[in-house]
Amino acid sequence: MFNNKSLLAGSTSMLILELVRNEDMYGYQITERLRTISDNTFDIKAGTLYPLLHSLEKDGLVSVYEQPVNGKLRKYYAITEKGIEELEAKKNEWTVFNAAVAKIMGGGSVEGV
Repeated sequence: MFNNKSLLAGSTSMLILELVRNEDMYGYQITERLRTISDNTFDIKAGTLYPLLHSLEKDGLVSVYEQPVNGKLRKYYAITEKGIEELEAKKNEWTVFNAAVAKIMGGGSVEGV
């Protein structure tokens, strides 16, 4: 399991947006999918997930709808057009950040230094 929550915090919304880009999901499903795909690296608790989902909804990045399942209403989260745009921006930022970290951690030479 991934214990450094500060590293996870910056990427959680990007990961959630990516999951709901592929399929509308409910909260527990998001948590389980993150855990499964990441081989238990990302284990997000409900107390972290739901405030983040509410924030994504407030910012217009996801929409929410309810659907009955076994006699109960379940909230599903779907990415919006604005959410897709934000996801693409976050993915680009992540690519640049990841490449810079890899250069530093890999000990690559920096021209002019």
